[in-house]
Amino acid sequence: MTGFFAPPDDARYALRNLRAPACLVAGELPSAADPYGILALDLVVDDGRIAAIAPPGSIPAELGPDLDRAMVLPGLIDAHAHLDKCHIWPRMTNPDGSHGGAAAAVAEDRRLNWTAEDVRARMSFALQCAYARGVVAIRTHIDSLAPQGGISFPVFRRMRDEWAGRIEMQCSSIVPWEVFQRPDEAAELADLVAASSGNLGLSVRLSGRDPRAPQPDFEAAMERFFTLAIDRGLNIDLHVDECGEQGSSALIRVARMARARGFKGTLLCGHCCALSIQEDDFVTETLNACAEAGVDIVSLPLVNMYLQNRAAGVTPRWRGVTIVHEMRARGLRVAIAGDNARDPFYAYGDHDMLETFTQSVRIAHLDMPIGDWMRTVTDIPAAIMQLPDAGMIRTGTPANLLVLKARSYSELLARFQADRVVIRHGKAIDTTPPGFRALDPVVGAP
Repeated sequence: MTGFFAPPDDARYALRNLRAPACLVAGELPSAADPYGILALDLVVDDGRIAAIAPPGSIPAELGPDLDRAMVLPGLIDAHAHLDKCHIWPRMTNPDGSHGGAAAAVAEDRRLNWTAEDVRARMSFALQCAYARGVVAIRTHIDSLAPQGGISFPVFRRMRDEWAGRIEMQCSSIVPWEVFQRPDEAAELADLVAASSGNLGLSVRLSGRDPRAPQPDFEAAMERFFTLAIDRGLNIDLHVDECGEQGSSALIRVARMARARGFKGTLLCGHCCALSIQEDDFVTETLNACAEAGVDIVSLPLVNMYLQNRAAGVTPRWRGVTIVHEMRARGLRVAIAGDNARDPFYAYGDHDMLETFTQSVRIAHLDMPIGDWMRTVTDIPAAIMQLPDAGMIRTGTPANLLVLKARSYSELLARFQADRVVIRHGKAIDTTPPGFRALDPVVGAP
């Protein structure tokens, strides 16, 4: 077993002298938080669940180890991934690192290689990585253009059944928005999503110099999109404005249509990169529209920093990340997620949401103070994904925890937490991820 300590094997045991972000501890707090929002506590685990959150030093020593102020977190949540396209980099790279280059490379790899067995093998590898790192829930987008949707959605359903009780899996479709200009194709896709208990999704980036100019084709397609979602009781999950064009204004249009249609489900918009380079008055208009419509946001800082503002021989002037500070200040629910891993959209990544959070703090300045930004990978995505037992340290919920040797945010953010202990349903698991050589028969050796 890996990790810096081994919890007791007993059904009932304690983890004493811990530290946790106060924002992630539900109910009456067992102690006062320090200036960084960290509090001291003891935990009691009984039959795989959190039985008690107690003041520090209140639990008898014989019940469990003193962990010398180690930090404890709830299991982490990845609200936006692409498990169907991950880990194809060894056989299909991105020659110029651009978004267009990534899209073309993935389309070619999909055409040549994406059989059910290929998708299943790579998805399984990704889930093993995420599980070892302490991820308890993932929402993956599924490339859904026919015939691929008919291949990949059954694979997803199979993997969801196989991983039940270990990782909660959800899915969303992803197709170009133009698919919803074609009534029969759009309805067939919506039915496929509904059969998989998924979220209806698409990708849109609108080009144009004036973000307020009419877009009649897009408006008509989105009317059909919302009708299909409402008629089937589907939640919505979109890729929106993933570009650096000031005229890309899908986010405000989606928000206004959702409100006009009285959409009652969850509406999650990912990326929203263009908003960070638009005029201040239009940004305010957009955030107000999102707040009025109840739009949720998921930001993907690592991938957007990798893709956006890339040009050969030119140092990027823009990080590509959306305006998460302003969104939260306006009252929007904002999550942070991992997105792609080792595919043409992002050459790196290991499905580790703790690393995603750490790097996002640096990229988007989620510090000074760090405040409750840890919620973006825990209880906020849990709420968006409607997972009431996830994302918080709460009495009565499954004991799905990460215990880190780090005693503070400073130590957590300064060093990769390779010796973390991952506890699932009260038992420590092996935190060794699968080796990349396991994928050689699928994607080839480097």
